Amino acid sequence: MKITQKIAIYFIRIKLKVLSFFSRKKTAAVAFRIFCTNFAPRIKTTPAIFKTMELLSFTSNGLKIAGYRWAAPQKKKILILHGFSSAAYKFSSYAEAFIREGYEVVAFDAPAHGNSEGKTVNAAIYAAMIKKGIELYGPFDGFIAHSFGALALSLALDETPHKADTKIVFIAPATETTTAIDTAMSVLGLKDAAVRSEIDKIIFNISGKETSWFSMRRIMHTIQAKILWIHDEDDDITPLSDAIKIKEDNHSYIEFFITKGLGHRRIYHDAVVKKRVMDFITEGNR
Repeated sequence: MKITQKIAIYFIRIKLKVLSFFSRKKTAAVAFRIFCTNFAPRIKTTPAIFKTMELLSFTSNGLKIAGYRWAAPQKKKILILHGFSSAAYKFSSYAEAFIREGYEVVAFDAPAHGNSEGKTVNAAIYAAMIKKGIELYGPFDGFIAHSFGALALSLALDETPHKADTKIVFIAPATETTTAIDTAMSVLGLKDAAVRSEIDKIIFNISGKETSWFSMRRIMHTIQAKILWIHDEDDDITPLSDAIKIKEDNHSYIEFFITKGLGHRRIYHDAVVKKRVMDFITEGNR
């Protein structure tokens, strides 16, 4: 974590601690907005491949979404989805690799990320964007999704028809929303159970669903696809312990690949991981 981020978190902690003395409800509202805000700087430069793409644009939840497409049309199509505080350009090496394999490649910037509009985003908003993107530019034969993008993709596919031979790669997925909120609260120094309860109420008021409903473990019982699940033992953002529970459910269509020492962000840059992803998606298509 950068020193500027540590300083920002320090002052946010103080603000929330003071606010909690007066109103737990307001504290929860401020905390939830912070959880949903991407503080990463907007794109300044992009890889060379982004000079050759076809720019896509559509509206979801009243926001203009930026998308990118390469090598269209092709018989096989893949959609790439980034995580929180990230952007499509960070997966340029995957786009290049799949283009070489003869795939049409599509990627989107999530709401409030990259070149897409918005100030905040949550799993329901991201999932709605993915559903709209699939409707407009799909169907897709394969998906690659990292972290928050994996949770959003699973929520989208939970409500979107797809084939049993669809191939999905989840990389360091945000498996359980309850865990994500607990982790964020810890980072912000929020230990008040009443504030946590108010956050759950906010989520229910927004979505009509309990926080526990936003669970990849729940969705894995009903999803129809071939899945490669990649997770690192040292992931400090989306803990492996949540994924292990799904592994223990013994779904025949999920293959797990557990790494060591790559953490949450370096994992999708790793050469061995990239090869495993490419082999999984392209198997039978080469």
